[in-house]
Amino acid sequence: MNGPALLSILDLAAAQTAGDPPFYTGLLPLIPMAAVFYFLVLRPQMRKQKDHQQKISALKKGDQVVTAGGLIAKVVRVDEATVDLEIATGVKVRAIKSTLGDIVPPGGTTVAND
Repeated sequence: MNGPALLSILDLAAAQTAGDPPFYTGLLPLIPMAAVFYFLVLRPQMRKQKDHQQKISALKKGDQVVTAGGLIAKVVRVDEATVDLEIATGVKVRAIKSTLGDIVPPGGTTVAND
């Protein structure tokens, strides 16, 4: 067999094979990837945000908090959207509730003096 005849046979064989796969087969891998993204990224983040909202809504006078800037302060007054904090004796600041990082337990944590 010469070259052009062999190429024409191969072209016929390729034409007789199944056509292109349906377009949705390219989308099938995206479904498990979206599920993994949801369960590993979005869901834990939403749970963390919900827990933070519950902590902030339960804030009351006398609680110790850590601000987003890292300051540890005592809550003096709680408003609807803001909180008055005492960061030192006689030094009071006003902060937006959503910028509070965490509520420190009453005893606090011991400092590692290593």
